[in-house]
This record gives sequence, C-alpha cells and structure tokens, in this order.
Amino acid sequence: MNEKVVLFSSESVTEGHPDKVCDRISDSVLDAIYATDPYARVACEVCATTNLVVVMGEITTESKIDAKTVEQIVRDAIKEIGYTDESFGIDYKTCKVIVTLDSQSPDIAMGVNNAVENREGGTDIADVIGAGDQGMMFGYACRETEEYMPLPIMLAHKLTKKLTQMRKSGQMPYLRPDGKAQVTVAYANGEPVYVDTVVVSTQHSPEVARETLVSEVIEKIIK
Repeated sequence: MNEKVVLFSSESVTEGHPDKVCDRISDSVLDAIYATDPYARVACEVCATTNLVVVMGEITTESKIDAKTVEQIVRDAIKEIGYTDESFGIDYKTCKVIVTLDSQSPDIAMGVNNAVENREGGTDIADVIGAGDQGMMFGYACRETEEYMPLPIMLAHKLTKKLTQMRKSGQMPYLRPDGKAQVTVAYANGEPVYVDTVVVSTQHSPEVARETLVSEVIEKIIK
C-alpha cells in the first residue's frame, strides 16, 4: 500500500524584515524599561514603513524612560540590523520616529493587577504580581531536530540565519537586511522523508546581476 505523503511548509524571515524590525524595537524598549523597573507593565507596539517608525502602546512604569530615549532605542536597533542608507528603504540616521505611549487602561489594570490566585488566598510572589494583560499560547516540542522543533521551520530558520551571516561577513556584499525563506518538507506516516521545495527571497543591491544572485544564493546559502 502506498504511503500517504503530506507536504508541510514553514517560513522564516531575516532580522531586516519589517515584522522583525518592529519586534526588535519593541523588545528593546521592553528591555530598557525592565532594566530599571522589573515590575513594569509594557504593551509596546511598533509599526514601520519607508523611513518611518511609530512606537505606541500602554506602559505603566516607574522607569525614567521618555520619548527621546525611546527614539534613540529605535535608531540604535535599526542601525544594528543594518539599515544605514535611505536607499535600503529606511535609514537609522534620517528616518522619522513617532512615539506615542500612555499608561495602561485602568479598566484592564483593575482586572489584572491583583492575580486571581492572590484574591483566592495565594501567597507566592507569582500569585501577587498579576499580569500585564490576558494571553493564551500553545505549542509543542518534537524530536525531528536537535532544537526540538519541526524540520520545516528549522530549515527555514537556518536559511535566513545564513543570509544574514553572508551579508554581515561581506561575502555577499550586495545583500540587504530584508529577506525570507520558505521550506516545504514531505511527510509520510508522520515522519519527514524529503525536502520538496525551497524558496529564498532577499533584498539586494540593484547593481547585482540576477545570474550572480541566483547562483550564489544556491551555492553559498541553500546548499
């Protein structure tokens, strides 16, 4: 009897992808606040487009971080990623940064400041602290890879990591920060049996020849 083959795809993006840029900035703001106020409530959202970054959200903290400090955090993060020229789409030196942050809504704070465990008599520190907001997460580990993650996402992550390495090392200097990889793996009876498709997309200098780009991505990154 023929085994049933199922194709499963996963995607990964480089640090210069707009989604990752926004994640990096919001994480950096969170880190800066927690460095001086570990009990802060931080709901920091970031959006970005061509040469513009907007930082917004609700933050309740005793940390002395103001809009000017947040702007510097934004510029430092963009610089570290590699956006150092306006021709790349955004430049840490010249991009416009808008910061609009407020305190957490008192209606939300009323529901989450005092954890339900504490209200029911709990005394552990985790019971007392409460939460910044409600949230649900799910996931699972598997034995397909050393990282205990499914093979398609790990292969995609390794490809985007290699894209970044080749760009920052100067071995493929025409690469730019934004990039993406998608890997499709064939599964039979729940086990990965072969890689069906690999897609790599990368931002690059307009001067590089397509033939050079394709051949070097295949030889230096995919293979």
